[in-house]
Amino acid sequence: MLQLRPNCECCDRDLAPEARDAMICSFECTFCADCAEERFKGACPNCGGELVRRPIRPAGKLAKNPPSRERVLKPHRECAAA
Repeated sequence: MLQLRPNCECCDRDLAPEARDAMICSFECTFCADCAEERFKGACPNCGGELVRRPIRPAGKLAKNPPSRERVLKPHRECAAA
């Protein structure tokens, strides 16, 4: 099950579970659409995989399967100006 991480790993922007601009790779590295497209050109800076739109978990399923609260930030050189 997807963790639904709460923030962009680059700029630390909040990404709600229903955010349509949350992007992930197959390892669930999570970025906002702006960082994914402008800084990383659609490729995950961690694994090189494709960044795609994160699916939205139905609201009725969030109570039993809540999103992660763990914020992840990674020191990518492209994020220094974020």
